[in-house]
Order: sequence, then structure tokens, then C-alpha cells
Amino acid sequence: MSFSDADFFSNSDFFSNSDLAALWLTLRLASTVTLILLLVGTPIAYWLARTKSSWKGPISAIVALPLVLPPTVLGFYLLIAMGPNGFIGQLTQSLGLGTLAFTFWGLVVGSVFYSLPFVVQPIQNAIEALGDRPLEVAATLRAGPLDRFFTVVLPLAKPGFLTAAVLGFAHTVGEFGVVLMIGGNIPDETRVVSVQIYDHVEALEYTQAHALAGLMVVFTFLVLLGLYWFQRKHAPLLIK
Repeated sequence: MSFSDADFFSNSDFFSNSDLAALWLTLRLASTVTLILLLVGTPIAYWLARTKSSWKGPISAIVALPLVLPPTVLGFYLLIAMGPNGFIGQLTQSLGLGTLAFTFWGLVVGSVFYSLPFVVQPIQNAIEALGDRPLEVAATLRAGPLDRFFTVVLPLAKPGFLTAAVLGFAHTVGEFGVVLMIGGNIPDETRVVSVQIYDHVEALEYTQAHALAGLMVVFTFLVLLGLYWFQRKHAPLLIK
């Protein structure tokens, strides 16, 4: 879908075509990042939940860094890493991909780093809450590691995975500092909703800024409401 296909919105009194393009780009970014985070974050969370290694503390601290670091600091170092002389930039150039800074995929890489703790920690908490007993019973029935993960861990920790997916998606939708540092403000390429709102405010277009900001408030409220409802109905509270 492109926004030339979304003509049914084009006559909206509230959203311009550039607003709709920013919304679509934001949804595409958040969906891509959430999928990657579930694939990358699950083995990290499983290892953190099960290991007794002395490396657990340092790795946990690295995963949690985006929770306390100013987004501009993280965005600044990622921008350097993606540059021509950075290790990510040199890797992507050697693969013939060029540099990722100021591209959609650069935003994806930055968002994966920034939203990682919002996916890893709920999954880790859910796996830790299972305890050792279910896995020990599965092992006595000769279930291998992958078997134990797909037939024991995944079904029993499902609320943690759903919580992680919702939080990863919602957190990526609301990013500003990291995406501005890495992606700049390129229409249809890196201009997401948060940057579009910033543009409207800078241009004193408060009506348009109100429309987008209000949409984000409603979206965030509904996401959190649904999340807490789900946790209350199906699992012990994994986040507070």
C-alpha cells in the first residue's frame, strides 16, 4: 500500500497526505521492528532467564541501557556506528548495502536497539515465572531443548510474549530522539509521526499537531488498556 492508494483519506479535514504518509511509515517501521525484536529478543530473554553465568549481570545491564540513556545519546552513537567508518557502516558497505544512516533500514536497526528491553524483559519475566519443574519433567520424557521450548515454554509463557510484542510495537511508534538522530526528516523515507508532529509545531500548525498528537494519545491509551486487561484476565501482572 502506498499513500497514492489511500485516496479515501485524502479529503480528511484533519490529516494531510504528508500526515498519512508519516502514519503509514510509522506502522511499517513498528511492525518490522516488533517482528525482528521477537526473533532477536527471545533467545536473549531465554538465556537471561535460565543462566547462572556471571555474565548475566553485565548482559542484563547492556539490554536495559536504553531505559535510562537519553535517546539522543543512543542515536548519536548509532549514527557514528552506521557511518562510513563505523563497524555497522563498514559491514553494510562490505555487503554492498551502502550506509544505513538516513534510511528506513537505519531506523529499523536503531529502533531494535532502542526497544530491545521492552521485549526482552517481559519474556524473561514470564520464563522465570515458569520455574524449573515443567522443563525438568519434559526432559525426563526425552524432549530436546527445541522441543521443550516449543511445547512447554512457548505455550506457558504466551502472555509474556504478547506483552512483549505490544510493548515493542507501542514503544517504537512513540520514538523521537533516536529516529531524528539516525533518520533525520526525509518525507516517505524516515519522517515518522513523532517527527511530523514536531514539524507541525515548528511551523505553528497547531491544529494539525493536535490531530496527530491526539491520535497518538488515544492509540497509547487503548494499547495500555488492552494490555492490562489481558494481563488481568490471563496471567499474573508482568509489568507494573
